[in-house]
Amino acid sequence: MKNRIHIQFLTAFVMICLLAYSPNADCQVQDSLKKEKKNSVKINLTNPMIFGNNNYILGYERTFGKHQSASLHVGTFMLGRLFSINTDSVKNLKKDITNRGISLSGDYRFYLAKENKYNSPHGLYIGPYFALNSYNRKFALEANTADFTGNFNLDFKFRVSTVGFQLGYQFIFWDRVSLDMVLFGPGASFYKLKANIDTSLDPDSESELFMKLNEALAEKIPGYSLVIEPGEFEKSGSVNTTSMGYRYIVMVGFRF
Repeated sequence: MKNRIHIQFLTAFVMICLLAYSPNADCQVQDSLKKEKKNSVKINLTNPMIFGNNNYILGYERTFGKHQSASLHVGTFMLGRLFSINTDSVKNLKKDITNRGISLSGDYRFYLAKENKYNSPHGLYIGPYFALNSYNRKFALEANTADFTGNFNLDFKFRVSTVGFQLGYQFIFWDRVSLDMVLFGPGASFYKLKANIDTSLDPDSESELFMKLNEALAEKIPGYSLVIEPGEFEKSGSVNTTSMGYRYIVMVGFRF
């Protein structure tokens, strides 16, 4: 539900930006063609909304000729709270021993000359992309709540790489500001998951906790359909994300 609210908010933001795009900006763009700007730095707006506030991604796009470009994006990848426990009743045996993640992606774009009025990076584009997300979380705690009583130790490692083909559109405002929207990006994801989980919870509490954990992972990770259980667990494979239209991204950038 929160993700839907975030996407609705993001859509409204994009519409406001488009409405604010004055026709005079076209003239400004034409007047500034004397000094072509081939570089753009960008901030990803969607990852913090979908995955949490600790996800920060910066991007760089470089144009080649009139109708092509390449981009690279680097940042953090954090899944946030995987399940909810009243922290007032939790005794931390150890603070997060490990809680880190990295996001890396890149693409090559072909701006369609027949469909676009302007040169790259303004207009409709298509092209291949690659994305890699890696996350590692390790902690230990002792819970004494109405729902959970006992120890819980987690060592969780997850990595997913995705290759696919995307469709997007980039607006240029006042020759300096860019609004880049990846609208559709079907592809195939290849994942590897390793989890070592040890609990002293009673069977009912354990079952409820793992149900919440698996639901949280399925909500945060596109294509996720695994079921984590107590003990050591390792799994790798592939997921076809075509039917989900995965890779909806909005970025705001500055050109120079």
